[in-house]
Amino acid sequence: MKLYGIRNCDTVKKARKWLDERRIEYQFHDFKKDGLSSELLAAWEHSAGWEALLNRRGTTWRKLPEGIREGIDAASAHYVILENPSIIKRPVVEFQGAVTVGFNADDWAARFNH
Repeated sequence: MKLYGIRNCDTVKKARKWLDERRIEYQFHDFKKDGLSSELLAAWEHSAGWEALLNRRGTTWRKLPEGIREGIDAASAHYVILENPSIIKRPVVEFQGAVTVGFNADDWAARFNH
């Protein structure tokens, strides 16, 4: 399992604590510190969908110019996300060939059999 996020994000902290408490092994990739490639983002977009990746509730989204927010589509979202990785809804998890976005303890318990 690979967990992507930002180290100081509260949701990522909750997700990591949940995994640690259940002794579920994972690799952590801080995409703000360690980077995010266009290829990896494209794979996430293909698997989870660009809309799922875009956190429209966060500060980064609100700071974007109104014209960008109103006209966003799959192509422009890719570039907006690459330029502003903090806009990604977190965490992003790669597990058994699937990509999921966000943290919900009940969903994770079912998915990871815990």
